[in-house]
Amino acid sequence: MRIGPYQLANNLIVAPMAGVTDKPFRQLCKRFGAGHAVSEMITSDQSLRLTKKTQRRADFDGELAPISVQIAGSDPAQLAEAARYQVDNGAQIVDINMGCPAKKVCNKLAGSALLQNEALVGDILHAVVSAVDVPVTLKTRLGFCNGEENILRVARMAEDAGIAALAIHGRTREDMYNGDARYALIHEVKQQLRIPVIANGDIGTPQKAAEVLRATGADAIMIGRAAQGRPWLFREIGHYLATGELLPQPAVAEIRDVLIEHLDGLYSHYGEYSGCRIARKHIAWYTKGLRGGNEFRQTMYKLESTTEQQQATRGFFERLLAAGERLTYDVDLAANQGEI
Repeated sequence: MRIGPYQLANNLIVAPMAGVTDKPFRQLCKRFGAGHAVSEMITSDQSLRLTKKTQRRADFDGELAPISVQIAGSDPAQLAEAARYQVDNGAQIVDINMGCPAKKVCNKLAGSALLQNEALVGDILHAVVSAVDVPVTLKTRLGFCNGEENILRVARMAEDAGIAALAIHGRTREDMYNGDARYALIHEVKQQLRIPVIANGDIGTPQKAAEVLRATGADAIMIGRAAQGRPWLFREIGHYLATGELLPQPAVAEIRDVLIEHLDGLYSHYGEYSGCRIARKHIAWYTKGLRGGNEFRQTMYKLESTTEQQQATRGFFERLLAAGERLTYDVDLAANQGEI
């Protein structure tokens, strides 16, 4: 898998997820075998550039190359300027968000709302590609409404504009994350384009990863929600694609250490107050489906300091370790976690 001049380690990519794919999460997923990761979206609105939230999202210090930054907005000139700014800030790849279905994003005619205006889509693509001398990629959906899927036209526009790679979520904006992702149109896009195509949507197991690659013929797959609390999913998928064999569940002690490391990264990145609160959702994802996880989470949510939070997390995994060497889930996570 190649994006412009960058040869990726493999064809497994971490999806950009607002509030999730921050630097600590991206680094962890790459360590577990993701060949590439895209940052959470950064607004093109210059008035928000100096906020703490935006500055944290634009922190790529110490991150493995290539660094890919996703920008969001609806004004071609503003997006072009944002792309130049992020390249000056260290971005080696710029990704354009035309896939986010969130109401607060679509209400500003950004994200997947852009798919309603193909002329504006074309203007944005040309403006951003022309603004920078690094590869520009696009993340999008099948279309805005069911029955009006326009991904084939948008994909051709993207290639003609000089987009270096195209990631497609197999749902429309109308679908949000409901129902099953559809892959037939992604397959059609792949047949028509010369640039790399990345399939996205509902990839939660190694077997599903192989199935989606076969069904779409895509050059790579992009994984999001299924990796929340399971960054080792990339290791499992990579092993299965290479050997056809499933790895056993990871050792409790390993995941205990991984989570503690992840917490340390969050505390360092966000500080004591915000770090403690942002860590809660990650701890919840890590412990979902594990024995005693629900009771632990109810207690954990009430803790107000990073020290208490970390101690409680260590204690929970020590109790799991006393019951067995490997993680044992009470629910089928693959059936309950889709992909963003």
